[in-house]
Amino acid sequence: MSRTTAAPAVRPYRSYVYAYPHKTAYRPLPDRPALRELWASERKDALSLYLHIPFCEVRCGFCNLFTRIGAPGELTTRYLDALDRQAVAVRDALGDAEPVRFAAAAFGGGTPTFLTAVELERLCDIAEKRMGADLRAVPLSVETSPSTATADRLAVLADRGTTRISIGVQSFVEAEARAAVRPQHRADVESALDRIRDVGVPVLNIDLIYGIDGQTEDSWHTSLDAALRWRPEELYLYPLYVRPLTGLGRLGAEARADEEEAADAAWDRQRLRLYRAGRDHLLAHGYEQVSMRMFRRADAPRTDGPDGHACQTDGMIGLGCGARSYTSRLHYSFDYAVEMREVRAIIDGYTTAEDFSRAEVGRYVDGDEARRRHLLQSVLQAEGMALADYRERFGSLPADDFPAELARFEERGWLDTGAGTSGLLRLSPEGLAHSDALGPELFSPGVRAAMAAYELK
Repeated sequence: MSRTTAAPAVRPYRSYVYAYPHKTAYRPLPDRPALRELWASERKDALSLYLHIPFCEVRCGFCNLFTRIGAPGELTTRYLDALDRQAVAVRDALGDAEPVRFAAAAFGGGTPTFLTAVELERLCDIAEKRMGADLRAVPLSVETSPSTATADRLAVLADRGTTRISIGVQSFVEAEARAAVRPQHRADVESALDRIRDVGVPVLNIDLIYGIDGQTEDSWHTSLDAALRWRPEELYLYPLYVRPLTGLGRLGAEARADEEEAADAAWDRQRLRLYRAGRDHLLAHGYEQVSMRMFRRADAPRTDGPDGHACQTDGMIGLGCGARSYTSRLHYSFDYAVEMREVRAIIDGYTTAEDFSRAEVGRYVDGDEARRRHLLQSVLQAEGMALADYRERFGSLPADDFPAELARFEERGWLDTGAGTSGLLRLSPEGLAHSDALGPELFSPGVRAAMAAYELK
């Protein structure tokens, strides 16, 4: 007797796609191209500037960002010295044949406000005096944490033109914060939020995480309602991931494979349930959904420029050893690591470097990769992608270039089938909920192979 086997369920949480190609697909560049050559034919009238500060007071259990705990001795001074040298080299590489203009700027990490108020002044000076970015005239987003959002630091940021401050809270429930290996007290978090509101920066973003061990729908609502007290202009709701080499990853390294599979399925169901609860709660409180993670208050001022906070727009200049830069042909950065010893070694190498005139690590982006990247960064937004814009850029339609992928997405109910009449390719609510499954399915075979061959460190 034959028996029909049901298709395996699609896991909704495969990978957060915030940039493509993924950083684990980058490799040392044998030709070490000169930045002057890379940028010679690029548009320079609407660049984005990103400065990376790879320091934190503590490292959260879920964090796999390029950052280290603390900065002994004069490490922050040496790092800013290197950042200054890099900025001089990069600005020289951009040349003066045509005007260089920055349309947006951001400081991230790590925790930029790990720096003192005086050091933050210097960071802003590097952006303005070395790179030529007018921070008071463009959107400027800065990341902070409850313990480092002090009055003197916030005053510097407000005075230098910051339009958006993003604070990682993750949970207002102290037991959940401990479970995520993020020691903090709710009273300290609330004091930091009061200070941010006091300086009058136009946009406050609060990051929250769902899927923490022990979290329930009731405790999730507790965090959501606590955040809403400050009427943040933006809220980001992140599903928890447990990644290799992180604190939570090490804690779970002893789990047996058979137990892990069942546990992962239950965790997927929990995260989907909490995502939907959080989404519906924010929609009911006057927020609009921008992407799976991002929600914006409907009456919030728009200070993010014409392209939002997209971190992978062509024309991105990244400074610092955790930053990426994007030209139309090459995405490049420095080496990447998660394990603390490796991170320290990379930072030490950066602080002693003198020559920043060449790209060292990266990945070239050909026509097919450019199509995938454009589709990814557009369709994962709730508003969808204008088909006419895609055709104008590539001379084809997504259905021509990715027929198998789009057919799968439609079969799974991930596409808004009525959007085509409006000239859009748009995800359905269920498609948005599965963004972290949909995104990786658009990775090219070459990028998949490079990611699979990457050696974690």
